[in-house]
Amino acid sequence: MIIHKPLHQRPRGFTLLELLVAIAIFAVMAALAAVSLNAVVTQKALADENYRELRSLQRTVQILSDDLYQLQPRGVRGLLGQSYELPLIADGREPYLLRLSRAGWRNPAGFARGTTQRVQYRLDEDGALIREYWPVLDAVLSLEPIEEVLLEDVAVVEFEFLVIENSQSVWESVWPPLRVGAANWPKAVRFAIEIDGLGRIERLIEVPG
Repeated sequence: MIIHKPLHQRPRGFTLLELLVAIAIFAVMAALAAVSLNAVVTQKALADENYRELRSLQRTVQILSDDLYQLQPRGVRGLLGQSYELPLIADGREPYLLRLSRAGWRNPAGFARGTTQRVQYRLDEDGALIREYWPVLDAVLSLEPIEEVLLEDVAVVEFEFLVIENSQSVWESVWPPLRVGAANWPKAVRFAIEIDGLGRIERLIEVPG
C-alpha cells in the first residue's frame, strides 16, 4: 500500500471568531484587574487617612496631657495690672473650652521670657480642635494668641475636675465650681475626645499641687 504525503501543508491560523473570543477574554480580565487595583488603591488611601487621624489624635492627647500635668495656679494680669484672670477657667460661657497656665515652657533659643505659658483650647464651628498660646504670660487680653489646629472632625470635647470634699470625690463639669465653698484647686482633670470614625478616648490626669 502506497501512501502519498502532500508536498506542502499550509499552517492553520486563528479564525476571526477565535480572535474575537480571545480579545473578549482579555478585556474581561483587564477590567477585573482594574477593579481590583482600584479597590486596593482606595483601601490604601483609607488606611493612610485613618493612620494620619490616629497619629493626630495621639499627638493631641499627649499635648493636652502635658499641659494638664504642668498645670500651675498662676493667674494672669491685664496690661495695666487693673484686671486679673484665674489660672484655670472652663465655665462654658466663653468661646474657648479651657484656659490655663502651665509650667515647663521650653526655651531653647534663650528668649527673654519665663517658662510659664498661658494656653487655651477651643472648638471651631467646623469641628477643629485648636490649641492657642500667648507669647507672654500677662496682658494676654491685649495680644493675639498663636494657634495650631490639632484635630479635625471632632464631635465632642469634655472636661471634668475632681475635688475632694469631706473625704468624698466630687466631679465638677465647670471650673471654678459654681457652688459656694467649693475647693479652689482640682486634684485631677478628666478629659474626653470623640472623633467621627475613630470613637471616644478618655484620660485622667493628676494635677500637681
